Amino acid sequence: MFHKLAALALALTLALPGLTFAATAVNINKADAATIASSLDGIGQSKAEAIVAWRDAHGPFKSADDLAQVKGIGPATLERNRAAILLTDTTAHAATTADKPAKSRHRSKKTAVEEAAAAE
Repeated sequence: MFHKLAALALALTLALPGLTFAATAVNINKADAATIASSLDGIGQSKAEAIVAWRDAHGPFKSADDLAQVKGIGPATLERNRAAILLTDTTAHAATTADKPAKSRHRSKKTAVEEAAAAE
């Protein structure tokens, strides 16, 4: 009994480093094959080249689920990398929205009085 528990503990210890590997976020619509291969878990150079070839033939990916159309990319690989698959450059989008001032939802008392008078 003790040997079975020790073997189980050893197996879990050896398996955990593989489970802690996390994919790095990558824009699959712009990255080259080498970047995709080094960023996504379970995607080697040949699958990354297939992703780029599919993108060149069909245009940009519209969703992460479109990757399932690439030969060799199955549901498990897709789910394992879903959080790291980007379709746009989020940093560029964040910079452009940060430059715009937010509209105020607060109305001045004068505006509220004017709107009330106009409604009468």
